[in-house]
Amino acid sequence: MNIDLKGHLALVTGGSGQLGRVMCRTLADCGADVAVHFHQNRASADRLVAELTGKGVRAMSVQADVTVQADVQAMQSRVQAELGAPDILVNNAVIQYTWTSVLEQALSDYESQFRSSVLHNVLMAQAFVPAMQAKGWGRVIGINTECAMQNAPTQSAYVAGKRGMDGVLRVLAKEVGPQQVTVNQVAPGWMISEDVPDGDEAADYRAGVPLRRRGTDQDIANLVAFLASDLASFISGQYISVSGGNVMPTI
Repeated sequence: MNIDLKGHLALVTGGSGQLGRVMCRTLADCGADVAVHFHQNRASADRLVAELTGKGVRAMSVQADVTVQADVQAMQSRVQAELGAPDILVNNAVIQYTWTSVLEQALSDYESQFRSSVLHNVLMAQAFVPAMQAKGWGRVIGINTECAMQNAPTQSAYVAGKRGMDGVLRVLAKEVGPQQVTVNQVAPGWMISEDVPDGDEAADYRAGVPLRRRGTDQDIANLVAFLASDLASFISGQYISVSGGNVMPTI
């Protein structure tokens, strides 16, 4: 059984970042053409595009602030003109900030997380999903987090944004399902990536994971590729944890 994405076009927001770059590589390895979104790091995105085209697929980098409607609409126009209409959308970008207690967290941090988690997904859906509906096939994959279930101290702004994102995407799944567009969420744990090694500081975290280890960025990319494929054509509206059992969605 193979994951074959030939003939499909994926757009990955935050595509040159820690998890995003491996998603882009994996989607390309499955045959998909890939649009790599970036906000500030053009050089990193362009290097990744060169790597992807070396795999024999079409690829491009595209800049946008995914929390701004005009930027997202302009991105849609640029990708459409160069590669066509994406039918796989991976909403991965997020704004980073310093975590602290609810009593001390700046209100601007709650606003930034709302913009990067909720508005990001709304704006991307409004710009790109209509073409999927017209085609009668599409995949929307939001990158959530295990934190949305943990609700640990200092996580409040991040959790608030990601829980809002969860609500938006569950509603979207019901609205666009009749046109065979699936909408799902992948929720990483604290993953190992090129920029985030598995050091001694993670010992307590590893000890709390049933598998007693941390996963990798490739574990996330594998699930994204599966959800993007026809193998997952009857899976929609789901929040899927990739955390080694560290969090367990309940029924």
